[in-house]
Amino acid sequence: MNKMVRKMGYLTLVSVLLVLSSCKKDPSILKVFVRSSNNELVNNAKVIIIADVDSEPATPAYVDTVQTNSSGFAYFDMADFFSKLGKKETTGYFDVLVKKDPSQGTGYIRCRAHITNVLTVYLN
Repeated sequence: MNKMVRKMGYLTLVSVLLVLSSCKKDPSILKVFVRSSNNELVNNAKVIIIADVDSEPATPAYVDTVQTNSSGFAYFDMADFFSKLGKKETTGYFDVLVKKDPSQGTGYIRCRAHITNVLTVYLN
């Protein structure tokens, strides 16, 4: 009986460890939707995110550029940015610049780790 209880204890411990090791954190994503002045989604617009180094707390320098897809949004995987920060730092602030032909738009967003952060920018 003692051996059976011990084996069940080991089996339970292994099961718990497997479950805990398989848990993954949500990805850190920044999505920027681009809309025209007519509220239509715009594809092939150039979206630039620039870290606001003067924010409080300060965001480390970071710049990335992506084109919007056929659905009218730019997708930034922020895992690389957050992996360079300390464990306690889970937020970054970014200026967003959008350009398409003669039209331009701007925005500002707070991006948090392990969350999909969304912003819509309208072109003028």
